[in-house]
Parts: sequence; C-alpha cells; structure tokens
Amino acid sequence: MGEEVIGPIKSFGSLGKIEELDIENIYSFEDLDVYKMAREFSREISDLIKKLPDIEEYNLKNQMRRAKLSMTNNIAEGFGRYHFQENIQFCRQARGSICELIDDFNECYDEGYIDLSHKERMKEDAYHLLKVLNGYIASIKRQKEKYSQ
Repeated sequence: MGEEVIGPIKSFGSLGKIEELDIENIYSFEDLDVYKMAREFSREISDLIKKLPDIEEYNLKNQMRRAKLSMTNNIAEGFGRYHFQENIQFCRQARGSICELIDDFNECYDEGYIDLSHKERMKEDAYHLLKVLNGYIASIKRQKEKYSQ
C-alpha cells in the first residue's frame, strides 16, 4: 500500500511515515507507528518538564504531564474501542492534547525556560506527529468505508 514520507524528524528516527493502516498486522495499539511516535515525543516532553523550575510544579509541569499522557492514552483507548468512529473520536482528543502541548512550548519560551531553537524543535516534532495522526485518522476512515459497503 502507498506510503508518504513526510520528512525525517531526528528524534523520531525511522518512524517518520504515514502508512495505510494494515489491520492484518496490527494486534495491539503498541503496534501502531503513531503510538510509537507519540511515546517518543512523550519522552522528549518529560525531559523538558524535568528542566522547568519548581515554581511551575502545579501549573505548567502538571499541565504538560496531563497533556502528554492524554495524547498516548487516547490513541490506546481509541484502538481498544473496536468501533471506527469511536477510535476516530479518541484520536481527535489526542490531536487536541498535542495542540495543547504546542501552546505549552510557546509558554515555556515566553517565560524564558527554553530558547528559541528548543521551542522550534519541539513544535516541529509536534506538528509532524499531528500529520502522522491525521494520516492514521484518514486510514481509519478508509477502513470504515471499506467495511461498511
């Protein structure tokens, strides 16, 4: 099936592809490239959170922890629903969490916690993940159409 390479983001390694969902070879949400990418991105966010000052413990740190966890949790939960439309809805929730994180990166920069290059790298990874997640959603929609005929 067709693949489109979006462009390698060094922090995601070889997971820079939007793939047609091959349900024959997917047994768990852990098999999904989008989930693997989200986990890697989550680890990058954890590294950033550790560098934030203590004053942000119950504000920005907590918000970023919840958003990064929501991102991967929603991909996993959607997969577990076994209904195309529910899976899509959970992926949309994950997409919202990624957008929250982009705003958090801007806030980190505005507060002087990270420099411009760090902010841009994190945002670039987030936007790349959004593209891959959108590709996964489109693939689910195609599968839904295929099986509803």
